[in-house]
Amino acid sequence: MAYIGGRGVSRESAKKFYKKRWFKITAAILGIILIGGAVFAWKTGRTLNKISTGGILNSIVHSIPGVSDELKGEKDGRINVLVLGMRGENLPGGGLLADSIQVVSIKPAENKIAMISIPRDLYVTVPGTGDKQKINAVHAYGEQKGKGKGLEDMKTIASEVTGLPIHYAASINFTGFTQLVDAIGGVDVTLDKPFDESMQFNEAHVCDDYVFTVPTGEYQTKTKTNKKTGIKKVTARYPLCTNPDTECGGNFSLPAGKQTLNGEKALCFVRSRKTSSDFERAKRQQLVMQLVKDKMLSLGTLTDFSKINGMLNSLGDNVRTDMQIWEMQALFDVYRKMENPKSYQRVLEDSDEGLLYHPAEGDAGYILLPRGDNYDKIHEVAAKIFDIPAQSDIAPQDVKQ
Repeated sequence: MAYIGGRGVSRESAKKFYKKRWFKITAAILGIILIGGAVFAWKTGRTLNKISTGGILNSIVHSIPGVSDELKGEKDGRINVLVLGMRGENLPGGGLLADSIQVVSIKPAENKIAMISIPRDLYVTVPGTGDKQKINAVHAYGEQKGKGKGLEDMKTIASEVTGLPIHYAASINFTGFTQLVDAIGGVDVTLDKPFDESMQFNEAHVCDDYVFTVPTGEYQTKTKTNKKTGIKKVTARYPLCTNPDTECGGNFSLPAGKQTLNGEKALCFVRSRKTSSDFERAKRQQLVMQLVKDKMLSLGTLTDFSKINGMLNSLGDNVRTDMQIWEMQALFDVYRKMENPKSYQRVLEDSDEGLLYHPAEGDAGYILLPRGDNYDKIHEVAAKIFDIPAQSDIAPQDVKQ
């Protein structure tokens, strides 16, 4: 005799009851998993379709058996991806200027990854024109020609600078970066000493109607030099203003020691440059980028649906790439198969061992040019980055993983 709900029943009836009950529970769980999986697959496809400028048709074609799924550069053993970070489209304050410019090279067969940071002040010729501008403006100029043209022009100029074929490009804005870091639970860094940026987020800029609206009483002047006499003449004066809603609290600081940075703090950390330099900022960006990548691909993240859902939410409206959906999936598979790849990092800078120099300030303001006034040395370093000695100061001395 067995008891179910306080009632006595035969053992045979009890077995039938429990079998039936467990069948229902199991069926319910499987149903939830299947529905959840279907929703997740739909959301993933929808998000990737928003991110990609190539649409979904090519991915459908590449799902047909026999159609080649070889990535650009894969045959040569090296895939090069340009990664840009920027404020964000339709936002004032230079929303389409590239705040961070990195060329990421992947050598799957050799289990190696390299990152080369290009400073935003490098003075270049805008593709398709004879105009000289800082490289961070190339994306904005390209977008004026049409949506997606900014990524194309940035690929062109990055290829000219590094000598590498740039196979793909992707950009992420500040909102996407912040949400992405929050979605994975933040990133852990250890500082040997306190970090402080007391100048940048109170910095005055040319007054506008949206962000920089509090007058300082100071002006930015533009000059033009007479080539015959060498005399500079002021051609324009622009009033300077500060932002009443100061970013990063105005005076951004972090204490020494190990700590977890949320999205907002991580963004402020990788944007800070005024009290250090743009080169040191690029090194911090490389460090944090590795931390984010490692955590995104960790088992704990990939098996946590809420984190995956958060990552998808952060990416859809804030990331753009010229990769087809099947190429994104293929590149993910390529990286996933690499086991603890070895990293090689370099920041183009104007130090003694650097590849750039800062000329006397002229009409263009502060700019950087390649040593020898050509890109030959940069091309050599970029081509041999996996074999040459590492840059001696690539990791900021006060930051550790």
